Amino acid sequence: MNSLSEKVAVVTGASRGVGKGIALALGEAGATVYVTGRTTQEGMDIEKLGGTVFATAVEVTARGGRGIAVACDHRDDAQTEKLFQRVKEENGRLDILVNNAWGGYEQMEHDGEFTWLRPFWQQPFWRWDAMFQGGARAVFVASALAARTMVEQQNGLIVNISFWAAQKHMANVAYGAAKAAVDKMTADMAHEAEKFNIAVLSLYPGLVRTESVLRAAEYFDMSNSESPQFTGRVIAALANDPNIMSKTGKVWVGAALAQEYGVQDIDGKQPRPVTLEEA
Repeated sequence: MNSLSEKVAVVTGASRGVGKGIALALGEAGATVYVTGRTTQEGMDIEKLGGTVFATAVEVTARGGRGIAVACDHRDDAQTEKLFQRVKEENGRLDILVNNAWGGYEQMEHDGEFTWLRPFWQQPFWRWDAMFQGGARAVFVASALAARTMVEQQNGLIVNISFWAAQKHMANVAYGAAKAAVDKMTADMAHEAEKFNIAVLSLYPGLVRTESVLRAAEYFDMSNSESPQFTGRVIAALANDPNIMSKTGKVWVGAALAQEYGVQDIDGKQPRPVTLEEA
C-alpha cells in the first residue's frame, strides 16, 4: 500500500536501529525518504553494529519508496542546513521530519571505565554537552529548518523520538534532562506551528529489537519487544490521519497509537503499550 507515495520525508540517524526501521516503513508506504546519518562505510561506527546511510536508502527503494542517502552529522549546523536546502530544491516540499539522531550515546566508557550508570557527580562533564548538542539541540535545529518549508506549504508533521527518561529517572541525569527538553520543545513548537497546520509530537517506542539490544538480548525480556519498523508504521499511520492536529503538542506511546490505528508489527503481533510505572 503506497499511502505516502506523494510524500517527502527526512529521517535523521537512520543508518541503523530505530531510525533505519522508520525509514524502511515509510519507504514501504511509498514515501521519498532522505536517510541521514554519519555512517557512510560499513564498520566505521564506534560500536561496530553495522549499517550505513547508503544501505538503508537502498532498502527503502527496494520496499517501494525512494531512498536518498545523505551523509550528515546533525551536530554540525552547516551540514544540517545543506540537507534541508537540498530537500527543498529537489522536491519543493517536505511533509514529514522524524528526529531520531542522538549522538550523545557515544563513549559510554570514560578513561577505560563504564561511567553511564554512575551518579551525576561522577559523570564526565562533557556528557552533558554531548546529550544536548548531539540530541536536544539537533532536534531543535532540524525542526526549525524543516518548519520553514512546512510553514510555506501550510502543513507538515514533525515527530521527535523521545523516551520515558523524560519523565522518570533512568540511569543518567544528562540523558533524562535532554529527553525532557525534547518533550518540552515538542509542546512549545506545536503551540507556535499549529496555526500553520503543522503537527509536532513526541513518540516513545517500547523495547526495540535494534542491533545493540539484540547484541545484549540475554539481559532483556524480549516477550513484548518491537521491531524497528514498528515505530515507522505508526508514523506512517500518523501521516495519513486526517485528524492529526488533535494529537499535536503531546507525548504518545507508539504501541498505544498502533492499537488506535490498527497497526501491527512485521511479525503480525500487537505489542502492548508500556506504562510509566513499567518503563
